[in-house]
Amino acid sequence: MSVFEAARATPWRRSLLACGLGALTVAAFAPFQLFFLPLLTLAWLIRAWHRAANARAAGWLGFCFGLGLYLAGVSWVYISLHQFGGMPMPLALAGTLGFCALSALFPALAGWGYRRLRPLAEGAGAVVLAAACWTLVDWAREWVLTGFPWLALGYSQAPPSPLAGYAPLFGVFGLSFLLALLAARLGLGSGWRGRWLPGGLVVLAVVAAGAGLRQVEWTQPREGSVSVSLLQGNIEQSLKWRPDLLYLSLDTYLQLAREHPAQLVILPEAALPMALQDVPPEYLAALRRTVAPGGGLLFGVVSYEADERYFNSAMLYTDDGAGRYDKSHLVPFGEFIPPAFGWVESVLQIPMSSFTRGAPAQAPLSVAGERLAVNICYEDVFGPEIARALPGASILVNLSNTAWFGDSLAQPQHLQIAQLRALETGRPMLRATNTGMTAVVAPNGEVSQRLPPFTAGVLRAQVRGYEGLTPFVRWGNWPVVALAGLILAVAAALRARKG
Repeated sequence: MSVFEAARATPWRRSLLACGLGALTVAAFAPFQLFFLPLLTLAWLIRAWHRAANARAAGWLGFCFGLGLYLAGVSWVYISLHQFGGMPMPLALAGTLGFCALSALFPALAGWGYRRLRPLAEGAGAVVLAAACWTLVDWAREWVLTGFPWLALGYSQAPPSPLAGYAPLFGVFGLSFLLALLAARLGLGSGWRGRWLPGGLVVLAVVAAGAGLRQVEWTQPREGSVSVSLLQGNIEQSLKWRPDLLYLSLDTYLQLAREHPAQLVILPEAALPMALQDVPPEYLAALRRTVAPGGGLLFGVVSYEADERYFNSAMLYTDDGAGRYDKSHLVPFGEFIPPAFGWVESVLQIPMSSFTRGAPAQAPLSVAGERLAVNICYEDVFGPEIARALPGASILVNLSNTAWFGDSLAQPQHLQIAQLRALETGRPMLRATNTGMTAVVAPNGEVSQRLPPFTAGVLRAQVRGYEGLTPFVRWGNWPVVALAGLILAVAAALRARKG
């Protein structure tokens, strides 16, 4: 029995196969980057949706696929909850399972919606409807419950995938649409001639066009360049906030900065484990002396106002003064506690978990003739929020501390997300992290330099800023979302007409 014939197998077999194929799909993402896999796994799922007895059965298969995908791909949240957050193991396991199950509801909704609206025939209408359903739920994960679009299907198409050429036009959800469209074309049909031969030709044509688009330069480099030192202290999370080891972080970063001076010296998120107002002035002065004349020092630190509001901030010091960026998109339960969940604070032992949200629109920070669009931690998962700083910004900078997730898939997955942001905006992305992955991503989405994770070190680079706008920055996600929404509206209208 072939994999596609298994779509007709017993419900338990279909459910287990859906879960297994969802888990297998994680190999399409970093660090494995088998970017062709979703064409096969999603093709099976869409065919199974089409042949499901009803919308409920299709929704269940989508849930099983999603559960396998998220359990295999993002269950690293358990590490932050138990190992570093202090949550008892049973509660941490339950929380991780609940989080993955909640995420799996989105592909469940896609399956339910497709089966509810699908035409009877396995033709072009069914193909575009399947792609629209998947794309809309991928997009919904960017904003529902503050958003967590991790493992959106389009991220698997970062370079070296030839489909990466479409990212400056349509963004990551445009890539999700293309992948789902091609998978549906392969999955729907009858027999070799009806499915694989013409479907394969369509895939080859789309891939070839994507490879051609990879050669297009949507933005232009500015004159000159800036020398950069990205510092990776590799401070273990369990040691970072211990009062008796406070100066471990301070000494580590000062030594690294002294050994690698540059025009722009960048430390990661919360590199200094204290409030900005508590940093010894002489230490800050010593750090600033490592910066070349005309340059700047950028570092992550907690800051607070007189009214006792705390911010997860990035501070930039230059010869002309100081600039500050306050994190705008906060992590639920990690940086703020949602209403009605106050009891969680008594279970989790996460320092500084009651931050105030920074302003949604903050001006880029100027240094050495460049303008930096700073984002902190997982803010770079939200493409439209990053694009908001353009056209003013010439370089993107991400400060992260993914030590919360240990030696897991979180680090390479996060770097892959940064590749998509660079592609969408046509800007280089500088990533300074505590434990990895510290890297420089070129405007074409390729990682030009990186440090080995879980080592202390400095990545030195000459970086040129870029100017100009990609189509994605001009239009955002709306063309793709509008197209997918229109497809669903037409399908609903046709379904209603047929009764």
